[in-house]
Amino acid sequence: MSPHYNNSIQLALHEESDLFHDIIQQDFLDTYNNLTLKTLMGMEWVTKYCPKASYVLKIDSDMFLNVGYLVHNLLKPELPARKNYISGYYVPKFAVNREKGGKYYVPKEVYASDMYPPYVAGPGYVFSGDMAKKIYDVAQIVPLIHMEDAFVGICLEKLNVKITVSPPNLFNGHRINYDHCQFHALIMVHHYSPAELLQVWQDFTASRKCPSNKK
Repeated sequence: MSPHYNNSIQLALHEESDLFHDIIQQDFLDTYNNLTLKTLMGMEWVTKYCPKASYVLKIDSDMFLNVGYLVHNLLKPELPARKNYISGYYVPKFAVNREKGGKYYVPKEVYASDMYPPYVAGPGYVFSGDMAKKIYDVAQIVPLIHMEDAFVGICLEKLNVKITVSPPNLFNGHRINYDHCQFHALIMVHHYSPAELLQVWQDFTASRKCPSNKK
């Protein structure tokens, strides 16, 4: 729910849900500090309603996504679905912020180590369907921190699941200026507005030849 939640917003949510069946809502505010709760909500939903899913994609709304490349070049549906699999923009190690009042501050009594274990950046990552329940279950015994990607990394460490490091430049945690052929040879790019995504998608789906195996 939005911090500016009111009855008219709730009515609009019901109308959207009735029309498109694309709303999942729980009783907490949709704020940065609740990102971990929102991610766990998704893990719980997949566990309950899509337990046989081969793969799950978690992605933010400001991400460009090349679905075709993700499916056919990375996940390869012609092969048996993997287990204990997660991949995305790989962050091998990251220092825990101890500066009080900072956006990313985490006190030692919540997380004792000064370094987070490896994780995949939160704006977009893909994981095998079995991981949803495993992450959700182990999250019940892991102290919550509000950086959801680092939190998922802590859960993976508890589960002894290693992140699959994908080839470089497939998952991009930073913005890359749009190029038709380059974008056909990657999976994700961060920091695109809704208007930009509409514009990019129109060109991206146009039939144009690119060198080598690019379109």
